[in-house]
Amino acid sequence: TCDTGDQQTTAAVRLKEPAAKIVERLKDVTACEGEDVVFECRLSQETAQDAQWFLGDVPLQSNEMNEIRVQGTRHSLILRKVTLEDCGSVSFKVGQHSSAA
Repeated sequence: TCDTGDQQTTAAVRLKEPAAKIVERLKDVTACEGEDVVFECRLSQETAQDAQWFLGDVPLQSNEMNEIRVQGTRHSLILRKVTLEDCGSVSFKVGQHSSAA
């Protein structure tokens, strides 16, 4: 704000946070039935709230079969005790960016 006594003007500064990018992509994993499988990727920044994991086209959430972790810029998916039905594409999406294995 600039105030000269009889006149005043005000302006605002707004910052737009840059979109997160995937800087370390997912890698393919081979496992035996019944084992736990871990997928990891790393983002360019910590504040990525629109990140989502998928098994095929199905969005995943943390539950007794899947564990989703976020530690700083590292995002992890643990598939517990995989079965043959778990074979297929795992993908991670954040904003306009995605990685699959």
